[in-house]
Amino acid sequence: MTGPRIMIVGSSMTDLVSYLGRMPERGETVFGKDFAQGFGGKGANQAAMAALLGAEVSMVGAVGGDSFGRDTVENLRGLGIDATHVVEIDDAHSGIAMILVDPDGDNRIVLAPGANERLTPQHVDDAFDDAGGPDLVLSQLEVPQETIRRGFERAKGAGGITVLNPAPAAAVDPGVLAVTDWVIPNETEFAILLEAELGRGVEDLEADAVALGERIGASLVVTLGERGALLVHDGDLTRLEAPAVEAVDTTGAGDAFCGGFAFALAGGAAPADATRLGIALASDSVTRRGTQASYARGADLERILAG
Repeated sequence: MTGPRIMIVGSSMTDLVSYLGRMPERGETVFGKDFAQGFGGKGANQAAMAALLGAEVSMVGAVGGDSFGRDTVENLRGLGIDATHVVEIDDAHSGIAMILVDPDGDNRIVLAPGANERLTPQHVDDAFDDAGGPDLVLSQLEVPQETIRRGFERAKGAGGITVLNPAPAAAVDPGVLAVTDWVIPNETEFAILLEAELGRGVEDLEADAVALGERIGASLVVTLGERGALLVHDGDLTRLEAPAVEAVDTTGAGDAFCGGFAFALAGGAAPADATRLGIALASDSVTRRGTQASYARGADLERILAG
């Protein structure tokens, strides 16, 4: 029996991670304590988590004609992800994420999206025309919003669920929100959405989450890091707590949440159960370094799924 069919219309990046004793001040150079290179990009990260859980995942994305791009496609395929529609754009560089991590596990990230910015609605159409409609389409804001909109329109036309992780924080095209079933922002992204849609800042997080959900006509999960998440669905609000863990690197935790949530929701789980799984996977991921490399596998994953 195969898992739920999930299509990711999103980004891939190569992560260049420096672990620091402290963050540099403006104009200052500091020595790093360690360095790691890994596979990232919000789209690819979320695809990886869903695939590790057993979903049948396809990726619609773009890489450059360089070694980073070739390695990215090989990594996706190694995770069991269908990378048929990860296109290579010869005159662009592959996406790069330069990540600084401090001793508390907090990070600062600079993105050079490269080929990700060249992903088009036609690429989405090609994927749907080849494979039909998945159970769920999941996107983020590291590729053009017109391309996200096309993916969601095609998904809705085929009876699928649409989930938007509005990250990195940015204004969202109303046309995208109009075809979005679920929005998963963190607190920073939530504040930007609230300002754009209701014209004000956050006053009461819980009440504001309900108001925003009503305004955009979508369900919400506001992720709160170590404080868990707020779920707004059918006008009802539920706060779900996160387990206490010792964080060493928070990079990619939000993507672990989104991939796990999408897997569970596409498989028919209740929204609260999907949110609990996302929290468990994100909380586990921060106990290890890296992005995709930090995601639970083997016995660790079985323990999480067993509850």
